[in-house]
Amino acid sequence: MSRHIRISPSILNADRNNLDHEVARIAHSADWLHLDIMDSKFVPAFTFNFEESTRIVHNSPLPVDAHLMISNPDEAAVEYARIGAKSVTFHYEASSQPRETLRAIRAAGARSAIGIKPATPVEVLFDLLDEVDMFLVMTVEPGAGGQKFMNKMLPKVRALRDLVSSKKSSQWIQVDGGITLETISEAVRYGADTFVAGSVVYKSDNPGVMVDALRTAAELALEN
Repeated sequence: MSRHIRISPSILNADRNNLDHEVARIAHSADWLHLDIMDSKFVPAFTFNFEESTRIVHNSPLPVDAHLMISNPDEAAVEYARIGAKSVTFHYEASSQPRETLRAIRAAGARSAIGIKPATPVEVLFDLLDEVDMFLVMTVEPGAGGQKFMNKMLPKVRALRDLVSSKKSSQWIQVDGGITLETISEAVRYGADTFVAGSVVYKSDNPGVMVDALRTAAELALEN
């Protein structure tokens, strides 16, 4: 199946005191808004509580991918779908019933997605293919923005792309962490099609222009 590039800026490095403006800066160029939800348990950092997340989802002009880096996703994931997040991603490592949680997300009307941390073998995801709309490969340790892209995660991306292709399926493959104009091209070559971009977008002079540049770099890599 043909691949389409999707850019999902993360507001982790945006000005949280002026989020509406920050989202508006990328609204006309991005495909999704990536909402990092951290609970200071699964990862050391804390970002947004459920009330704050609800407000962001409701106010966003872009569809929201809620990325749950939390210790109890099995109950919480469906709640994010119910408030209007169009995609809900939780971590395999934190879930006691990933298959059931994926099904619940879909039943609530959102795209189901599951991610793995760098130390987790990609093979744990293979049996979940039929329940998943998007796989997430973390290319940094989750919990903080601005980290360096881990190239050694790219074989996981390739393994997922090979799996999806072999089944003639259509799951998206997302990478999150350390995305730049250079690393996005490499990730495309290994099979990724959906990209979380945080620091590179919101630390640039013009976030919307940077989103366009990332898309151009990815599409060029896809063509070649």
